Amino acid sequence: MAEIRVNGVSLHYETHGAGPGVVLVHGSWSDADAWARVLPGLAESTTAVTYDRRGHSRSEDPLTQGSVHEDAADLAGLIHGLGLAPVFVYGDSYGALVTLRLAAARPDLLRGIAVHEPPGTGVLLADPVLRPLGADYAERVAAVRELLEQAESAAAAELYVDSLAFGPGAWEQLPAPVRHTYIRNAPTYLDELRDPDALDLDLAGLGRFADPALLTQSDDSALVFGEVLDLIDLALPAAERHLYEGAGHAPHLSQPEEWVRVVRPRALG
Repeated sequence: MAEIRVNGVSLHYETHGAGPGVVLVHGSWSDADAWARVLPGLAESTTAVTYDRRGHSRSEDPLTQGSVHEDAADLAGLIHGLGLAPVFVYGDSYGALVTLRLAAARPDLLRGIAVHEPPGTGVLLADPVLRPLGADYAERVAAVRELLEQAESAAAAELYVDSLAFGPGAWEQLPAPVRHTYIRNAPTYLDELRDPDALDLDLAGLGRFADPALLTQSDDSALVFGEVLDLIDLALPAAERHLYEGAGHAPHLSQPEEWVRVVRPRALG
């Protein structure tokens, strides 16, 4: 196990392979182990770095209210501390929001990004036309939050998976270790929900990110993700899109070979 201290916290990280640097940023509830199925293919030609975000699994929990800005600063500190800049960063779900925050704030650290289905519903709620879609997502998030406020971690994790991330019945299909990780990291999702900036995006800042940006979604995921990506697409000067077929909210889990086929060429630049 390797650790690096950034912004006052110790982060667990792992390095795989050799070649151009790539950092993978996991989403809510999860940790670095989420990338296990794609690491062999990615590490064939890159130096792939995975890490547990602050408060998750093996990384330190500072026991203070966190923010997406702290997560982006942690990512910047990791990149700087490991001497990876400029690096390619891939973010999944909430990890995509962290990645986009870094792209807007510190483009000098990056040579490209890829993001899959960021839940940036703040930009939808600000748009009169898209507000109903964002409000529906917010209502379902509120139901998960209520369970978390009551310390019902297992029930909250199941509701999140079945109603927000993957679809009805998906919880029972997840491997037991994955379910355990989600339950263990449940408080980190409540922490994210208490951050007023967590689900928002700096679209103006993204307009200044000129490096390549891959935006991906799946054809069987919730419509909200595609609408968010459309707004990000309009903001980024050098964006391209990819649509997975039947891969859901986590193609690195459901279609690892396809994920590697799509992501690796962009990571190599």
